Amino acid sequence: MPELPDVEGFRRVFESCAKGRIVRRVVVRDLGVLRGISAQALARALEGRRFTGARRHGKWLFACTEEDATLVFHFGMTGSLVCAEPDDEVEAHDRVLLKLTDDRQLRYRDQRKLQGLRLAEGDAGVARLVEGLGPDALAVGREDFEAALVSRRGYLKTALTDQAVLAGLGNLLADEILWRARMRPDRRARDLTPADRRRLYTQMRRTLDASVDAGCVPSRESWLTGHRDEPAPTCPRCGTRLSRSRLAGRGTVWCPKCQPQQH
Repeated sequence: MPELPDVEGFRRVFESCAKGRIVRRVVVRDLGVLRGISAQALARALEGRRFTGARRHGKWLFACTEEDATLVFHFGMTGSLVCAEPDDEVEAHDRVLLKLTDDRQLRYRDQRKLQGLRLAEGDAGVARLVEGLGPDALAVGREDFEAALVSRRGYLKTALTDQAVLAGLGNLLADEILWRARMRPDRRARDLTPADRRRLYTQMRRTLDASVDAGCVPSRESWLTGHRDEPAPTCPRCGTRLSRSRLAGRGTVWCPKCQPQQH
């Protein structure tokens, strides 16, 4: 599933492919990825308009035009953005093609179609889409991060992956951050000490910075992510057999030695 580092990578794809270019034609190959707008309305809003840039909030990407229209992407579990040339073969999961000046194509590719494209009008339209989201995990300051956790009654991992608390973290990032911070995912968020919250924030920033640089949550040997899908996964730090469980319906992996139960 695309998480914050993936969507930041898609923002960079957009910037290099579409920023400053005019949409010559919108081709919707699958109506199933449009949310709250028809193919005709999408074409009317975008064709002849120039993209001025894009910004990200959590897992959402907002592509701005020189008018008030903002094209909004949410990538669900399998979505991505691809910059293509006109002669590049169109793949089965290329759902929407934006044909741009300079013979560029920006393609929204998505296998499962759990989310998709929306259109927001003006700043108010964008604000309505993000009003239920917490602060962006990459931009949030330490004090706001700590304040968001203090009021949570549930499990720590559940709090980290709740987009209304913090926007952008998903399953892989949450497990990685908690492993680095040596905290169990089923610890209660409100039981953290001030020192715990500072350590958790530091490890979140380090994990995000490295992941954004990689354009994804990397499967490195030194990372929990590099071992979690092995048949008999072991901790890359201490060699202990990793534990698996489910929290709020999410597959969760942690090290019982490095992330001990708090008493």
